[in-house]
Amino acid sequence: MDFQLYTDVVLVGDIPEENLRAADVGTTVERHDVPGRETGYSVEFFDMLGSTIAVVTLPGSMLRAPTHADRPSVRSEALSV
Repeated sequence: MDFQLYTDVVLVGDIPEENLRAADVGTTVERHDVPGRETGYSVEFFDMLGSTIAVVTLPGSMLRAPTHADRPSVRSEALSV
């Protein structure tokens, strides 16, 4: 699936090394077209206050478009002391 830049996308699988989980919502910030390979996207993930959590480059198959059936949710991370 092709995604427009600066639109929301939903992660379809966990990325533990970035502390991201399936269903996290990010914003596409770059498109990567490499001949012979799946189109990839750089996606920025934010916390609820707008701070960047991670920017990762992913194949399009790791993303999906949001639907009307999706509902916002909050997943809290333990705070470091």
